[in-house]
Order: sequence, then structure tokens, then C-alpha cells
Amino acid sequence: MTVYRSEMGKSVDMGSIIQKNEKVRAVGNVKNLNARGDTIDAFGKVVQPATDKVSNSYGKTVGNRSANANKPQPKIQPDVPKQVTPNPAELLPEELELEESLDDDLEIEKIKEEEIKKATKKK
Repeated sequence: MTVYRSEMGKSVDMGSIIQKNEKVRAVGNVKNLNARGDTIDAFGKVVQPATDKVSNSYGKTVGNRSANANKPQPKIQPDVPKQVTPNPAELLPEELELEESLDDDLEIEKIKEEEIKKATKKK
């Protein structure tokens, strides 16, 4: 910024004044802004920086992907169904036997994995 001369002949450096006061709440009819343009809360902490506002509005205006490359992509998590453990009192005898055999199979698979790990460590 340049240095301006006042009516009285004093020099005023507008750049330094702006830098000193960029974190101060702005005065005017727009609430929750500081002098820099950041959205702030009631305590003066930055909620949304001005650079994010500019990039969001630019991304809405420009439709190509290269303009929006810096925008972080939301992480999509796959829907994993929760495992339901059946109530043994509600199962038929055949279903109980099947559940027990499934548990036994799982235990056997765990033992096999442990044996394979031990065998690979020895080599």
C-alpha cells in the first residue's frame, strides 16, 4: 500500500493500519465479520476464513474440475451392517447346532492363522 498525506500534511500508512487491525471486529451493518473478512463468533474466534469463502464462491461460479481441485473431497464410508447376535432362547435346536458349529469353525480359523504366523516367524 502507499503512504497518503493528510489534509494537515501528516503521512498515513494505510497498509500498516490494515495489518494491525485485521483481526478486530468490523464496524458496520454486517455482523460477525472481522476487518479481514473472516466470519467470527461472539468471542472473536475465526469460524470460517475469508479464503474459504472466496474458494467456495469461485467453485460455485466455475464448473470445471481443475478449478475445484484444492477443495477437500468428503470421505465416503461404506455402510457396514452390524452383526446381530441371535438370542439362544428364540432359536430352534437345528439353528442352535448351526450357530455352535459356526463358532467352532471361527475358532479353528483363528488357530490356523496363529500357526501360520508362528511358522513364518521361525523362517
